[in-house]
Amino acid sequence: MRAILMLEDGTFFEGTSFTVAGETGGEVIFNTGMTGYQEILTDPSYAGQLVCMTYPHIGNYGVNEEDVESSRIHLNGFIVKECVKIPSNWRATKSLPDYLKEANILAIEGIDTRALTRHIRLHGAMRAIISTLDFDLKNLQQKAQKLPPMQGQPLAYQVTCSRPYVFENNNPREVDLANFHWPENKIKLLVLDFGIKWSILRLLQEHDFYPLVMPATTNLKQIQELNPEAIFLSNGPGDPEALSDVILTVKKLAEIYPIAGICLGHQILGLALGGKCFKLKFGHHALNHPVQDLKTGKIEISSQNHGFCVDISQIKDLETTYINLNDKTLEGFRHKTKPIIAVQHHPEAGPGPHDCQTFFANFRQLVQNHRGQVNE
Repeated sequence: MRAILMLEDGTFFEGTSFTVAGETGGEVIFNTGMTGYQEILTDPSYAGQLVCMTYPHIGNYGVNEEDVESSRIHLNGFIVKECVKIPSNWRATKSLPDYLKEANILAIEGIDTRALTRHIRLHGAMRAIISTLDFDLKNLQQKAQKLPPMQGQPLAYQVTCSRPYVFENNNPREVDLANFHWPENKIKLLVLDFGIKWSILRLLQEHDFYPLVMPATTNLKQIQELNPEAIFLSNGPGDPEALSDVILTVKKLAEIYPIAGICLGHQILGLALGGKCFKLKFGHHALNHPVQDLKTGKIEISSQNHGFCVDISQIKDLETTYINLNDKTLEGFRHKTKPIIAVQHHPEAGPGPHDCQTFFANFRQLVQNHRGQVNE
């Protein structure tokens, strides 16, 4: 089917849909990963976005039931140069087009993804429409311009869990809090879900945490009644400043518990502690961004997916721990006196290299040290 991708500034690309007919819109961004498309599709952090993959062939190894990062696809649309219809991999259970069709996701191929990526790099991420129904260019541009900008969108509320759950056998299991009991041999960790990836939950479990995942709207009283030992703030989509109630709750939590945050959780924590937030020109969406640990000087290759950044330069109680070597933006911080750490990149590496996974061991040590101080 003929399809058009129209950007809000009037730039357009013609291609074909390799999934379904229809129309979809969102913020168009690019991801420079050569692999990991299934993890990208199922990462809740991409909600509200049209994702362009810069690698020319996507779909080579198909999809399977093991590499998902949540229970469904979250992005609004998918853009590739060429989709491989017949996968070649022993793990594949279906093709990428079939996977997208089942989820009713509009995906376009046959456009110059290099030109689109360069346009976004020069002019910034912007709103866009993909359509197989409307080919009136002026009308499509007007539709794109009417879409809500990413600034001000509290998308985390749309992707958060509706009920509490624990993660068992690679699947979420809902729990009745009235009958919930923490296991004695694990760290009691309450996770605020803003769109958490399952790889994060797996790694938390590997590092002796027992994560109880709670909706983003969980308040301070409900958290205290559950008596956790630590708090984890997850990744997620949208504008962190739009989550004003969450920021207020986290500000109070920071006075009581050890806390760690990743990506959106990092941003929320930074805002709760007095920082400011700003929109990046085209964001960081890749699995090959170099970040530097300022304590050791070590350079790590990280997985990234964020369109906003936090400025903590005016907060004397916070210390920068990581910076992005591409643009020197903040990639991590810690509190100088409280058991609080956060990173902007994705240490769980789903997909991506494993360089940054020491974050989970560092958080475990932070909580164990706090245990000792409390016992003293």
